[in-house]
Amino acid sequence: MFRISSFIREIDQPTPAGPRRNPPGPVVIWNLIRRCNLTCKHCYSISADTDFAGELSTTEVFRVMDDLKAFRVPVLILSGGEPLLRPDIFEIGRRAKDMGFYVGLSSNGTLIDAANIDAIADTGFDYVGVSLDGIGATHDKFRRREGAFDASLAGIRLCLDRGIKVGVRYTMTEDNAHDLPALLRLVEEERIDKFYFSHLNYAGRGNKHRADDARHQTTRDAMDLLFNTCLDLHHRGIEKDFVTGNNDADGIYLLHWVQRHFPERAEHIRAKLVQWGGNASGVNVANIDNLGVVHPDTMWWHVPLGNVRERPFSAIWSDLSNPLMAGLKRHPRVLTGRCGACRHLEICNGSSRVRAQQITGDAWAEDPGCYLTDDEIGVQAAERVVTTPFVPLHRHA
Repeated sequence: MFRISSFIREIDQPTPAGPRRNPPGPVVIWNLIRRCNLTCKHCYSISADTDFAGELSTTEVFRVMDDLKAFRVPVLILSGGEPLLRPDIFEIGRRAKDMGFYVGLSSNGTLIDAANIDAIADTGFDYVGVSLDGIGATHDKFRRREGAFDASLAGIRLCLDRGIKVGVRYTMTEDNAHDLPALLRLVEEERIDKFYFSHLNYAGRGNKHRADDARHQTTRDAMDLLFNTCLDLHHRGIEKDFVTGNNDADGIYLLHWVQRHFPERAEHIRAKLVQWGGNASGVNVANIDNLGVVHPDTMWWHVPLGNVRERPFSAIWSDLSNPLMAGLKRHPRVLTGRCGACRHLEICNGSSRVRAQQITGDAWAEDPGCYLTDDEIGVQAAERVVTTPFVPLHRHA
């Protein structure tokens, strides 16, 4: 996860850079339920409106939470499916808060209504994230449900009315990139606290529809808009969180943006980017799915590391016998192709290993989602060695 707003503030208010910082334990994104009232086009968990057998019981969830706390996990993001379809979601949320976790609720927003907003508020979630993938019909098409946009926006407004910190999550493809400016205006006008921009990652339905992924120029234009919007709001005294996920090349692209606009701050920003350290899958970010299976993050559902019913999460996460986990925990990672030759590897840490694996079959190959030019990453043509077949990503030339 790349926090744009933190680096924008560093331009005006620099703070000393130090070594790479790791939290005491990983942030855990926990898919408590796979059932969902929507069937979104890019869903990594391939959720649907049906019951999935074998999900963890309340008692099992509580037992796992005890282990997570002892392992010094600081943050729990309660997700799905749609977590509001789980009858014990508020009981789980309250217990997590009582134990001292930072607790987020990750929802599609359509089920937040007058009947449950009091329970959401009383649970004390630190943050509620709601997905909006465009305005009106654009969002409805992505979510495959007419009226989904209006329902989600109504849910957001209910949360804001109750003083709950709310964020919008947006996954960009070629099919909805045109709505990004309008979404950013909506975030300002509605006084929404956070905007999370997700690049498409190739997991679940997102892998099936990877031909819809944004072209590299589309992505560059979107990053410019995000940087400029965040800077403009900062200068107007409006502080919001702007965050991107699933493509850590964003940090390097920001460095080039700073070199163009604030060259006197470029060296400082680079030091802060190295301190950030890039992709944290398998290190600072973890996932537990609805059946209790642990994964390096939510995009690695096709790679099980172990099940919390059989071994504690703490034991699974610390086990380096799995070669994928051993490789993810190395910093910088040992990579090939453009990523291996990149002079900024210590910043992005190779970005998405999922995209690399899904396209080439090799988790340590270059990330095909990197939208930076060879000149920007200091790669010569002779160094661009790809030893596995490359499958074109886009329908368009």
